[in-house]
Amino acid sequence: MKTIKGPAIFLAQFAGDEAPFNSLDTIAAWAAGHGYKGVQLPSWDTRLIDLKRAAESTTYCDEIKGTLAENGVELTELSTHLQGQLVAVHPVYDDVFDGFAAPEVKGDPAARQAWAVEQLKLAARASRNLGVSDHGTFSGALAWPFVYPWPQRPPGLIDAAFDELARRWRPILDAFDEAGVNLCYEIHPGEDLHDGITFEMFLERVGNHPRCNILYDPSHLILQQLDYLGFMDIYRERIKMAHIKDAEFNPSPRQGVYSGYQSWTERAGRFRSLGDGQVDFKRIFSWLAANDYDGWAVLEWECCLKHPEVGAREGAAFIRDHIIEVTERAFDDFADGGSDDRANRRILGLD
Repeated sequence: MKTIKGPAIFLAQFAGDEAPFNSLDTIAAWAAGHGYKGVQLPSWDTRLIDLKRAAESTTYCDEIKGTLAENGVELTELSTHLQGQLVAVHPVYDDVFDGFAAPEVKGDPAARQAWAVEQLKLAARASRNLGVSDHGTFSGALAWPFVYPWPQRPPGLIDAAFDELARRWRPILDAFDEAGVNLCYEIHPGEDLHDGITFEMFLERVGNHPRCNILYDPSHLILQQLDYLGFMDIYRERIKMAHIKDAEFNPSPRQGVYSGYQSWTERAGRFRSLGDGQVDFKRIFSWLAANDYDGWAVLEWECCLKHPEVGAREGAAFIRDHIIEVTERAFDDFADGGSDDRANRRILGLD
């Protein structure tokens, strides 16, 4: 067994234009001040990292690691959630997802997709140069507008969508394989990979690619009313990253999983700060410890009620208190009477 690394924090929800959130140096110091040992960087945020430069320069990557080390934290992983989303965009979402793209490719879906693919390939090399073994992203979605089968889906529609999704991602997965880095898809509504079945459909189409893995986040599973604990047993070999994020699902006679287009505070399913929701983190951390999870426990803070800095402060303590320092010996070793093959056969009545 292995003791989980952490606590760590994903900085995407905290980076901003005001100090201490506007530079890598100051935000790293802020994170360390709350008790975090690691930070996960959003690769699209140029206030924190220049992705292209990181892909091309090991000297620059050494500077990033040095800045973090000077502030008492280390890099856990990079994220390309926004760029990954743009690898596959159904036309109905062109306008709303254009905001994720570089200015020069907005309004041009083909150029935007090519830019996104290049961003992922840069992230593979940057991850290697930074010495991290895992990377988080989204899959994007071509079939999501058809998630509910009404009107009846034409035969072959979903197969065609997943065939195309796999075709677009296979060269990216190969680039991550060349870099020696696992590509971990966050299983998330709005993505074509939003539950176990859809992940399996994709995994089969990319030939069970060894770099095709999972970023486990129970909050997105509980809001779908999916067995988020059983999920870990089924996909244990593919879970390489974990976002520690809480959520709650409180259905009523008036709304359920779809939540009636309500704001986050009015939805049946809501993201909450750690400890304020319904996720059974004691069992999750026990599973991670028992199954040799080799990664970080990374807070992704999202809450419709609590102030983010309160959530960050409380989240560090929550994760620290849930990490299980694994034992190096069995609790009943004191009663070990010793044995050998001959004694075992005698005990069993075989001699």
